[in-house]
Amino acid sequence: MAGHSHWAKVRHYKVISDARKGKLFSKLSREITVAARLGGGDPDFNPRLRRAIQAARAESMPMENIERAILKGTGQLAGEAWEDVCYEGYGPGGVAILVQALTDNRNRTAAEIRSIFARHGGNLAGVGSVAWLFQKRGVVLIEGGEVPEETIWEAALEAGAEDIRASDEGWEVITPVEKLESVQRALESAHVPIQSASLAFLPQTLVPIEDPDTARSVLRLCDALEAHDDVQHVYSNFDIASDILAEEARR
Repeated sequence: MAGHSHWAKVRHYKVISDARKGKLFSKLSREITVAARLGGGDPDFNPRLRRAIQAARAESMPMENIERAILKGTGQLAGEAWEDVCYEGYGPGGVAILVQALTDNRNRTAAEIRSIFARHGGNLAGVGSVAWLFQKRGVVLIEGGEVPEETIWEAALEAGAEDIRASDEGWEVITPVEKLESVQRALESAHVPIQSASLAFLPQTLVPIEDPDTARSVLRLCDALEAHDDVQHVYSNFDIASDILAEEARR
């Protein structure tokens, strides 16, 4: 199974503690603030903000938290000056890893991310070292079973989707970056239940990891990176058997 979506599935299997939920809310708030700062506070005219709010609502984040984050982004409330940064590196088994973060101190975050890679058998690499192994795409996740498959295909493809893939939970609709918003709206108009819509880095090729110990080392590195306060998303091109992923999820 590939690192793009299936590591996220493993994470969802785990029980989320109050502390982890608080950290998740902090990361979601940070994304909302940056989206509002870059594109304005109206989600109808700011696709990034709209997606950030949808992600926050999907995690039951209180509306007052969402509104406060927007006000920080538009400058109506004081807040930190967050900026987007991306780190590239390699993990155990030679897997490529992309880390997206929001930080108010580039030097601090870079040093801490480098340390996480080193502690888990990986290494932080230079800009451009692994980014070429990924493609930036829109990904719409759809819950399965409620809408006929033909409805999903027709709405998504007519709106410009590139591919539609079956998953354990339903469907993944893959779009060009510039078509994500139109595909999402087309699916919503067709009354398709959307779980989430986001931009992601999809691996072009996968690295098989057959040794269980190496697989666990890769997953623990990804877990440690995701746990960092500044990290928003972790993408990798690992291909790990589902039984190993399931075992890790139970830990």
